[in-house]
Amino acid sequence: MRVSTSQFYLQSALLMNQKSADVNNQMEHLSSGKRVLTAKDDAVSYGTLSGFNDDLASIEKYKRNITMAENHNSMQEVIFADAETLLDKFKQDMLLANNGRMSNEDLQSIADQMRHGLDQLIDLGNSQDEKGDYIFSGFQTQQKPFSQQVDGSVDYNGDKGVNELQVAKNIQIPTNQTGDAAFLNIDNAIGDFTATYPTVPVNTSGVAVESANVVDRNTYNVSTGPHTFSFDPITNYLTVTDSTLPIPAVVFPPAPYVAGQTISFDGIDVTLSGNPLPGDSFVINEKQNISIFETLNNAISWAEQGVVSTNQEQHQVDYNTVLDQLSSAMNHIYSRRADAGIRLQALENQQSKHLDVELNISKGKSSIEDLDFAKAISEFEQSKIALTASQQTFSKVQGLTLFNYI
Repeated sequence: MRVSTSQFYLQSALLMNQKSADVNNQMEHLSSGKRVLTAKDDAVSYGTLSGFNDDLASIEKYKRNITMAENHNSMQEVIFADAETLLDKFKQDMLLANNGRMSNEDLQSIADQMRHGLDQLIDLGNSQDEKGDYIFSGFQTQQKPFSQQVDGSVDYNGDKGVNELQVAKNIQIPTNQTGDAAFLNIDNAIGDFTATYPTVPVNTSGVAVESANVVDRNTYNVSTGPHTFSFDPITNYLTVTDSTLPIPAVVFPPAPYVAGQTISFDGIDVTLSGNPLPGDSFVINEKQNISIFETLNNAISWAEQGVVSTNQEQHQVDYNTVLDQLSSAMNHIYSRRADAGIRLQALENQQSKHLDVELNISKGKSSIEDLDFAKAISEFEQSKIALTASQQTFSKVQGLTLFNYI
């Protein structure tokens, strides 16, 4: 067979390039410690590894989201813990203020402490995260959620938006609690209504609404509130009327009142405490929720009344109302803190699951792609020998001519 010089050079170059590529490819596998780097190494294994890598990337994204969600919920848990401390101090101040030995100056001092506590609670509601976003504003993270008005009332300026982060394929965890849910929507301690007691004539018996709840919503919805309770000046019979105009309608006809009995009308059940005197009266208005800030303002107002020499009975009724509502507010904050704790626990559990899955995937991935170094080094050495041999052969053969045989 006739071999031209150009053909000889071409074939030699191709052979040496192939051997050199084999050596370089094996060096790449040795340096990476991986058996499968591209699809040509093992198409089936490469496809499996691609799926593993996608799963690991998703887990890494979920772990980042878990860290963010943990940071937000941890911050809220701390804020609610501080709020618990403030509310407990308010309750202790109220208990102290009801001590009959307190002077007007003592009560004013307690009221001043309470007002400072109210300011602190508003500051907690306006807390910001590390980025400067307001925690309790819902989606309006650049909007300061709570603002105090001249009359002491507190307005909510955020919305009801709840942010969520995906922490697993089908699991999303809220990262915030809105300001209205956290500080405004506090269950009314006596139920669905509040009582307004008149100042003329004053409540001298200490009668009070112990509970008032809607038990038949359909009947109540067609009624006309508010409802007025009045005790006849002569017989002391109880009558309940609604606010129908021009003449209020009687919804509970005159009847003797027995202390502690439940009175039912217009789909409402009301239980009173105390022994009313002839001529006593009061009005109930629907109000299912009472904000923490309203409760604290009522506590401050009660303390600022000072030592009351007249109408002690109504003063005590107001005290009991404030104290009961403070307890309701504390229970609400406990539940808000518990919600943050439950979320943190769920995040911790999900993090643990991701770590377990990540470990299993990594083991499976390792079993497919990790290099057998002993075998790889042996093949690498063989490839180097083959490359060296091809180079030496080319070097010797390319220098031969016919004169070598003469």
